[in-house]
Amino acid sequence: MAELNTGGDGGKGKKVRSKKMNPGVDLTAMVDLAFLLITFFMLTTTLSKPQSMNLAMPDKNPEDKVDDTQAVANDRTMTILLGKDDSILWYFGEFAAPLIEPTQSAYGKEGIRQVILQRKAAVEAAYKGQLDDNGNQKGLIVIIKASDKTHYKNLIDILDEMAITNISIYAIGDITKPEVELLKEKGMD
Repeated sequence: MAELNTGGDGGKGKKVRSKKMNPGVDLTAMVDLAFLLITFFMLTTTLSKPQSMNLAMPDKNPEDKVDDTQAVANDRTMTILLGKDDSILWYFGEFAAPLIEPTQSAYGKEGIRQVILQRKAAVEAAYKGQLDDNGNQKGLIVIIKASDKTHYKNLIDILDEMAITNISIYAIGDITKPEVELLKEKGMD
């Protein structure tokens, strides 16, 4: 264990020169205890858990496929096309006959978020008091379509915009060939 060695004259009053010995402390037990504590805390602590966004996806089992499509008014739908280099194109209604021509926008507070909030307010005002089949207030439905050249970060950014603007119904869909052609025409794909 711990020892402290000191030289002494045995209590006699003689003036004897003694050898100066350095006192030594045995630290072996303390090092053992330190490693035991480190091991204990490493094994008992919880490491940070990865955070992920909740994303509900439909089942891929084709046998259980039920045709549950519903007719939705064109003025309730907004389609957002994600292109390369952080570019966004959006339109309302159907692609073949959009209510508003496809318009370019940017991410963030002054960009797509402003457009979504304005459209959401317009749809809620137009359908005030009307309920959908699930008993919820009719609101804006957003369809998100990403091209092959879109960065994953852009998809996450637009999903964040859905959470920030409190859009309750949105979907990630496959981009169609005419939409890809439109992105190429605008230099976004």
